[in-house]
Order: sequence, then C-alpha cells, then structure tokens
Amino acid sequence: MLDPFKISLYYTDDWGAYARHIDVEKHEVGKCHTQKIERKNLNLRTWIKRLARKTICFSKSEKMHDIVIGLLINKIEFGVDIHA
Repeated sequence: MLDPFKISLYYTDDWGAYARHIDVEKHEVGKCHTQKIERKNLNLRTWIKRLARKTICFSKSEKMHDIVIGLLINKIEFGVDIHA
C-alpha cells in the first residue's frame, strides 16, 4: 500500500497490529527515529489548520480542501513546484 512512497522501514510503538501486518525485518519498535516524522506531522497540522479559518479566503468546498492538501503534500514530500 505504501510502495509508491518508497517506504522501506517502519518505526512504531508496540501495538500488536503492527507486528501482525508488517514484516519483522522492516519493523522497528521505539521512538529513536521518530523525531523527524513527528516534526513533519506538526508542520502539516500547522499549515493545514489554515483551512479551518473563517476568512474571506476560506472555502467550504470539500473538493477545494482536497486540492489544497494534495498540493501541499506534493510540495512537502516530493518537491513538486505547485506554482509551475
């Protein structure tokens, strides 16, 4: 399912579902490698929270929210220039 993103290792907590669904050689339990992941999640939450503001720029369209989130993810994860 995550193959298109070239994810090869999974760092998780000790929840049993992970052990059942992730190969042992690709799974590591612990927090020593999660700082970058948590920082990325915090940045995404910070940027996306702007979608909830009730300003003149706010769109109530679910489609527009999906487009904005998709553009942001393409810029952050894949370096795609959204202004090109």
